[in-house]
Amino acid sequence: MEKPIIGVTLGDPAGIGPEISIKTFLDDSVFEACRPLLIGDLSILRKISGQLGIQVDFRVVDSPREVVGKKGLVELIDLGNINLEKLTLGKASAESGRAAIEYIERAVKYALKGEINAVATAPINKKAINMAGSKHIGHTEMLAALCGVEEPLTMFWVKGMKIFFLTRHLPLIEAIKAVRKNRIVSMTMRIHKALRQIGVNSPRIAVAALNPHAGEEGLLGREEIEEIIPAVKELQKMGLNVVGPVPADSVFHQALEHKYDAVLSLYHDQGHIAAKTVDFYGAVAVTLGLPFIRTSVDHGTAYDIAGKGIANPRSLIEAIKLAAALSKVYSYSPIG
Repeated sequence: MEKPIIGVTLGDPAGIGPEISIKTFLDDSVFEACRPLLIGDLSILRKISGQLGIQVDFRVVDSPREVVGKKGLVELIDLGNINLEKLTLGKASAESGRAAIEYIERAVKYALKGEINAVATAPINKKAINMAGSKHIGHTEMLAALCGVEEPLTMFWVKGMKIFFLTRHLPLIEAIKAVRKNRIVSMTMRIHKALRQIGVNSPRIAVAALNPHAGEEGLLGREEIEEIIPAVKELQKMGLNVVGPVPADSVFHQALEHKYDAVLSLYHDQGHIAAKTVDFYGAVAVTLGLPFIRTSVDHGTAYDIAGKGIANPRSLIEAIKLAAALSKVYSYSPIG
């Protein structure tokens, strides 16, 4: 059986995307898992490889069908969309934002046509894509629009632990207000379906608590009593294997020990801190609910170290390998 073709977008060319992409394509474990195809710009890749003294062979292809997956060879769809004179490393610009958007659009085009099996993305910069005229705040929103999907799911994967989020990019005070029974029920039902689509046939899902010690029966907050417990009971009546609220200081450790298949984190930092503490460079973000698997690095463009040769490629390496693995089992249907 042929190895899957994974489309890898270069990300923001003014950030660390070119550097980590080059380093990733020099990692043998990536080629053992798949045939990676970089979607980017050859000129910036040559500039960065030369600047960092990294010896690398590039092969420009016109179609994913031409990819052979030879170790150490960077096979590339060259969009030729960078004017090096206008690009400043480490600085957001309309030039870098526009290029990053075009890499994503091309990857989605290939994925929807079935020419690549999954997509792994290097980081983009929200300010840069905004300067380029994007109406989307980030990758996920852009991918959803390109695929005609209303509300994809974000999952963090680290050492097999899967973390989903009730809320993400909300101020903490607003995230707390969003901890409501109906929202928990709806999100958990979507998580259950998404897990089945990646091969977890009978998902065991834990809902994290909001307050210390799961509220201590109301002594440390009422959200567990009034919102979370009623939600969990309703889900259990539906036949779902759901427990909670499980104190947040133990639920992630228990998931790492395989007591649960997934954890529903109630707000952004609750899940992010757990994942990044376990393995900062090994955490991978996964977008489910699209017609294809998309994985991403769990870090930003790191403008402050762009072009300095010190960027760690491990998150992109892990993202590509996970995309390859999940692409083999993913069974798509809308989860909204």
